[in-house]
Amino acid sequence: MNFPFFIAQRLGKNTLRGSFSAIVTTIAIAGIAIGVFIMLIAFAILEGFQGKIKDKLFSFGGHIIVTQRGLKDSYQDAPLSTKTHLKQDFKKIEPIEHLQVYAHQAGVLKTDSEVMGVILKGVGEDFHRESFAQNMKAGKFVRPTEAGERDVVISQKIATKLRLKVGDAVNMFFIQQNADPRFRKLTVSGIYETGMEEFDERIIFGHLRMVQRLKNWADTLVGGYEIRVKRFEKLDSVEVYKVAEHLSYEMRAETITQRFMGIFDWLRLLGGNVQIFLTLILIVASVNIISILLILIMERVQMIGVLKALGATNAQIRTIFIIKGMLLILKGMAWGNVLGLGFCALQYYFPFIPLDADNYYMHTVPIAWNVYAILGVNVLVFGVVSLVLLLPTLAISRIQPIKAIRFD
Repeated sequence: MNFPFFIAQRLGKNTLRGSFSAIVTTIAIAGIAIGVFIMLIAFAILEGFQGKIKDKLFSFGGHIIVTQRGLKDSYQDAPLSTKTHLKQDFKKIEPIEHLQVYAHQAGVLKTDSEVMGVILKGVGEDFHRESFAQNMKAGKFVRPTEAGERDVVISQKIATKLRLKVGDAVNMFFIQQNADPRFRKLTVSGIYETGMEEFDERIIFGHLRMVQRLKNWADTLVGGYEIRVKRFEKLDSVEVYKVAEHLSYEMRAETITQRFMGIFDWLRLLGGNVQIFLTLILIVASVNIISILLILIMERVQMIGVLKALGATNAQIRTIFIIKGMLLILKGMAWGNVLGLGFCALQYYFPFIPLDADNYYMHTVPIAWNVYAILGVNVLVFGVVSLVLLLPTLAISRIQPIKAIRFD
């Protein structure tokens, strides 16, 4: 067996419970465990939070919105033809995963006792219903068939304010420029909720063909395209430019990160705060393990003197204490992983920590499982904290055998 590893394994084995060495060892293990525990939870919550917010935004459209050039108001559409190269051949364009069309129309919902201004978003058969399903609270989404032309899906906030439920009829008036107001009697087919005021307080979903008829558009005209790309992480650096190559002169492309710049800046700020927080935890863990190892070295001065007298080199003795420190780190990491992943599993399967939906866009703390993040935390902790073990072991080279054997 390797000599340093053999000695390191036996350091502290015969230490009595309650002794100073036992307390110091326990503190070292607990310090590493708490650090790993906090890191795993922080990453799981951060990624879960970012993922949930992005999914909510993406479910309303896509990563890139294509409209008529020069149009400033995102809810006031100018007609865009579907007979374009981008729409007809989007499946052949490498970055694009999905393309869907839409059209907006402003209007007023009216019940017997309430009135509310909203934006009707008309969607067609190509709308990505699977991604929007996460937002549905009751009922069903707008049917893509002609029978569903009078269906609407409203938000929970709108339903509460207007006292509507699934299956209720509601009147909607559409005010148009240079034309008399138009009226439609609609049926609430479903209710959604995102927790995001930008959508919940103003957006309802309806049939694309109804909006086209209200605007007196042919069925080949829409308000814009919503595009999903295959690699969102490269949206602003690569994907949007590849899509822009296929736009005609009257089209403009806007990314979702530009349209909702405030939200994405906030998410990036959260990520930066977590990185600072984790750096501080690593520093504390490193200082903790340095202090613990120095104490262990001071307690074993006589043993170090005897080993040197028997011919052990400074490098061998330093290796003994480095291995001892690594064993403490591994034990602490094991406890940290058990507690951290266990806590995340409880929150994931049995959400018990609530959130204020008005401020955080969701009702409970979200958890995301990222194997790479979990491995990264463990590798980072073990690598950084193990590296700092070299510092306290430098003191071993200063210990002289004669003085050490007589040390009391």
